Amino acid sequence: MAIRYTLPNGLTVVFEEQHAAKVAAFQVWVKVGSADERPDQAGLAHLHEHMLFKGTENRGPGEIARDVESHGGEINAWTSYDQTVYHIVIASQFARTGLDILGDAVRRSSFDAEELAREIEVVCEEIKRSQDTPSRRASRDLFSTAFQVHPYRLPVIGTEQSVRSFTREKVLEFYHRHYTPKNLVLSVSGDLREAELRQWVDEIFGGDWGRPYEGGVTRPVEPAPTGRRVKLRPDDVKEAWLHLSFAIPQADHPDTPALDVLAMIAGQGDASRLTRHVKRKHNLVNDVHAFAYTPRDPGLFSASLTAPPGNAARALEETARILATLRVTPVTADELATAKALVEAEAVYQRETVQGVARKMGSYQSGMGSLEAEARYYEAVRGLTPEHLRSAAERYLRFDRAVITGLLPAGTELTEEQLHAVLDGVERGPVAPPPERKPRKVPAGEPSPRLARSAGAGPSEIITEKLPSGATIVVRVEPAVPLFAMRAAFQGGLRYETPADNGISTLLTRCLTRGTPSHEAEDISQLIDAYAGSMGGQGGRNSVSLRGEFLTRHFEPAFRLFADCLLNPSFPEVEVARERTLMLQDILTREDKPSSLAFDLFSKTMYRAHPYRMPQLGEQESVEKLTPEKLRAWHAAHMDPSQLTLSVVGDVKVDEVLALAREYFGTPRGKAAPPPHVEVEAPPSSPRQEKRVLNRAQSHLVLGFPGARLWDKWRHALEVLSTVLSGQGGRLFVELRDKRSMAYSVSSFAIEGFDPGYFAVYMGTSPEKVDAALAGIRTELERIRDEPIPEEELARAKQHLIGTHEIGLQRNGARAGLLALDSCYGLGLDNFLHYADHVAAVTSAEVREVARRVIDFDRSALAIVGP
Repeated sequence: MAIRYTLPNGLTVVFEEQHAAKVAAFQVWVKVGSADERPDQAGLAHLHEHMLFKGTENRGPGEIARDVESHGGEINAWTSYDQTVYHIVIASQFARTGLDILGDAVRRSSFDAEELAREIEVVCEEIKRSQDTPSRRASRDLFSTAFQVHPYRLPVIGTEQSVRSFTREKVLEFYHRHYTPKNLVLSVSGDLREAELRQWVDEIFGGDWGRPYEGGVTRPVEPAPTGRRVKLRPDDVKEAWLHLSFAIPQADHPDTPALDVLAMIAGQGDASRLTRHVKRKHNLVNDVHAFAYTPRDPGLFSASLTAPPGNAARALEETARILATLRVTPVTADELATAKALVEAEAVYQRETVQGVARKMGSYQSGMGSLEAEARYYEAVRGLTPEHLRSAAERYLRFDRAVITGLLPAGTELTEEQLHAVLDGVERGPVAPPPERKPRKVPAGEPSPRLARSAGAGPSEIITEKLPSGATIVVRVEPAVPLFAMRAAFQGGLRYETPADNGISTLLTRCLTRGTPSHEAEDISQLIDAYAGSMGGQGGRNSVSLRGEFLTRHFEPAFRLFADCLLNPSFPEVEVARERTLMLQDILTREDKPSSLAFDLFSKTMYRAHPYRMPQLGEQESVEKLTPEKLRAWHAAHMDPSQLTLSVVGDVKVDEVLALAREYFGTPRGKAAPPPHVEVEAPPSSPRQEKRVLNRAQSHLVLGFPGARLWDKWRHALEVLSTVLSGQGGRLFVELRDKRSMAYSVSSFAIEGFDPGYFAVYMGTSPEKVDAALAGIRTELERIRDEPIPEEELARAKQHLIGTHEIGLQRNGARAGLLALDSCYGLGLDNFLHYADHVAAVTSAEVREVARRVIDFDRSALAIVGP
C-alpha cells in the first residue's frame, strides 16, 4: 500500500514497499519542464538534466556515475514539457547510498563553469542526433503547428543557438527558482522498510535548503483552434511521416479516460481499427497508431502513420474515415470491455519492476496532485459506456479544426489543397461502417484485473523436464504479480540463412501469429487483447523464438493459443505477402536510421563469408523470393517440438504448465533437419574499413574486433572489459563525452554467438570530429590493453554488471528469455543461477589478457556512415 507524507520544508514523499526483488528505485520529480522556460531559457530544463550528475559540493565530475555504478546501480534522467525526473535503481543493500547520491545531486549541484561549457557541446551533439531522426522531425512539426502560443510548440531540448547562449548565472537562476523542496516529489519503491526510509529522507532531504519557493510559472493559454492547420514539407526520407491530430484537454479533465480508451480502440495493437483497416485490409501504411497525449495543459489526440509516398493521400483519407466513424457509431460492448481490461492490465504490468511502481506514483503525485488520482482514473475507465466514447469523439475529433503535418519524400503527390479536399469529403460524405470485427471467442465480462499482489511465497526452484519428444521445459514460479511469461526458443536465426533466403527468420517470426488452421490472423489479435497480453515472434543471430506475456487468470487459454501459433502456423498467402511488403519497405527506409545502417555496414566489413555478415531484415532480392512454401519448409525443419526449449515464468502452477506442455509438445513431428554446417570464418588478416556516404548532421562509426563464443570461459572477462569502457562512469563516456564533448552517445559492447561474435565501440559525432573521435577511441582501447586496470575501477565494473543484470531480470519476460535461450544454446541454468559468481571472480590479469587477445588493430573492422 502506498503512503504519502510531507517534510516540514514542503518536500512530498510517496513510498511503496516491494519485496519481490532485492532492488530499490528512487525518483525525484521536479515540477518544472521546458514549458516553464522564458524565451531566453529554451532548453534550460533539459540542460539541468545533464548538469545535475556532473558534480556537487561533495562529489567531483564523474564521481556520481562512478559511485552509482560501483554499487551496481543505474542512474539517469529525462525531461518533458512539464517535469524533469532524476532516477536511480540500485540493489536494496546499497539503498541508503543511492538515495544520498540522488539527494546530493538535486540539492547541491555545483554547476562548474568548465563542466557547463563541455556539457553544452554534448547537448548540441544530441540536437544534431535528433535532427537525423525522422520521427523527431515529424513530432517537432506536429507540436509547432498544433500550438501557436503555448510553449508546447517549442522543442524540449532547445536549439543549438539557445543552448550555446547559457551562462552559469542563467543556469543558477533557474536552479534556485525551481529546485526547491515544495516543487519536488520524491517517489520510492522497493525492498525497504518505511521507518528506515523516513529517517534517511529526513537526513538527506530535510531542513532548509535556502531556496524559498516562488510559485509556479504562469504559462500562456493556447486559444481554441478556429480552423484547420496544415504543414506539409519535403524531407530527405524514404517514406511519408504523417500526423492527423486534434486538440484535447489536459490530464485531469473528466474526458481524459474516454479519450485514452478511444485511442486504444482506434490505433493501439494489432486488433485496433486503424491497424485492421488501414494497414491490413488496404495495405496503405507501414505503421499506424493513435495516442491521446494529455499533459498538464491541454494536449493532442493524434493518429500517426508512415506510408509509401504513393499512398499518402489515400492513407490519410482512410484514417480520417475510421476516426469519423467513432463520432457517429458507438463502439461495440465487446471492444469496450477488451479496451477497459487492457487499460487496467497496463497497471498490473507496471508493477513488475520497482521503477515502474515509482514512476506511476511520481507521475500521479506530481502531475495530478495526488496518488488518489490513479484510483479515480481507473474507476472512471470502469464506468465508461459506448455513448461516453462516441460523445468524446464527437466533441474533439473535428476535421474542421484538425492539425495535419507531414514529412514528404521526393515524388509524394500530396498537396495542401488535396488534403483539404480529402478531409472535406470525409466530413460531408456518408460515414463508413466500423471495420468488421468478429465476436471474440472468450466470454465478455470477466472480472477486471486488480492491482493486488498474489498471496504467494517467493520464487520457486527452477523445474526442468525433458519430454519424450526431446523438448525441454523450464518452469519457475514467481507469484509476486498475477502475470506470467512464456518463451519458446529454437536454434536458428541468421546463422542458418544463406544469401538466397536472407531475411527468412524475420519474415517467419513475423508470420507466426498471422494465422493457424483454427484461428485467422484477426482472431489471434483479438484473443491476445482479450487475454490482456502480448505475443510475437523474434528472429535473432543464433535463434528464433516466440514470446508471450499474459494475465495469470487467462493461463490455460493463453497457453493453448501460444502453442497453436508455435506448432501450426499456416502462413496464409495474403498475410505473408503483407508482411513481406512491410519488410521490403523497412529495407527501403534503412537510410532513415543511420546508426542501424552503421551496424549493418560493420557486420559486412567484419565478416566476409559467415552468415553473421548479412542483415537480419534481409536484402530486397532475397526477401522478394520468400514464399509461404519456403516458410512452411523452414518451420518444419527447424521448429519441431524435438528442437524446442520452452520456459514459463510467473504466477503459475508447475503441474498445470507441465500437463499442457506434454499435451502440445510431447510428440515430435518427424520432419526436423540437422543444423546446417557453418564454416567458422578466419579473423581479418589486416584492418578493414568501409564508408557509406549519407547526408546527415552526424557521422556514425563502429570500430570492432572478433569476439567470443557463447561458451567461451573468457566471455565474462570481456564483458567486464566492456563495462570498464562503457556506462556513464566508464572511460569512453568520461574521456570522450564528459571531458572532450565529442558525442552524445558513445558505448562499447560484446556480442557473443555460436561462432565468434565481436567486441565493438559505437559513437555518433559531428562529421568534423570523426578523426579526433577515432583517435580518442583508439587511445582508450590501447590503454586498457597495455595498462593494468586499478582494482577500484575493476570492482566498479564488476558490481555494475552484477547489479544491472539483477535489475534487468525483474520482469517475468526477461527471466523467461534468459532461461529459454541459455537452455536452447546448451548453457543450462549456469548463467541464471551463477552469473554474479562468474563476474565477481574475474581478475585484473584476466581482463588484461582478454584485452590483448581481442584488441588487435591489425584485425579490426571500421564502418562509418555519414556525410
